[in-house]
Amino acid sequence: MGDTVRLTSPRDGFVFQAWRSAPRDARRGGLVLIQEIFGLTGHIRDLADGFAADGYETIAPSLYDRRKPGFAADYDAQGVAQGRALSEATPWDEVAADLQAAIDALARPVFVVGYCWGGTATWLAACRCTGLSAASSFYGRRIPELLGETPRVPIILHFGKSDTSIPPAAVEAIGAAHPDIPIHLYEAGHGFVSDRRVDHRPDAARLARLRTLQLFALNGGGRGEL
Repeated sequence: MGDTVRLTSPRDGFVFQAWRSAPRDARRGGLVLIQEIFGLTGHIRDLADGFAADGYETIAPSLYDRRKPGFAADYDAQGVAQGRALSEATPWDEVAADLQAAIDALARPVFVVGYCWGGTATWLAACRCTGLSAASSFYGRRIPELLGETPRVPIILHFGKSDTSIPPAAVEAIGAAHPDIPIHLYEAGHGFVSDRRVDHRPDAARLARLRTLQLFALNGGGRGEL
């Protein structure tokens, strides 16, 4: 359903890959889908294809390409270690610029959704990037690093109540710093959307997805012409 495209960062002219999935029916808008620490995996491509089926032209950028082109790790201890190292070596200024390239490659309205490390990058995009209409962030563990920045578009946050990598105090700190931003909590752990992980919770994943699609629909994601 999708294909590989190339994007150029406005920050340094670096050319990187992305997965693009186009809707087959009327287009609701564009969507930038941001990877987990595991890279541009089959799971991320499947999510992109799923959003395209809902009418969103979706681009999922490969954000580690400067350091490890085409990186896609397994969901195991080695994959976690590799992905975490790459994510920590990738500065937020660079991420914001690469996300801007993805946003600019899509016709408006454009939305953003991200998971895990991508959940934090979604917050980053909502704060720093232009051309967005709304954002949905899933279990962004590092959002507390960016609490001094305020999203410029409507955003909702999703967290698992039993996510051991994101303690309740961190979620509470986000809510205290930004009390007007909706935070949804689920009976789940980290990565509950991914059917490749032991923490996958189908009911929570479906509800969070419905909330995400509703947010997009309320902010310009209505049916349009191809």
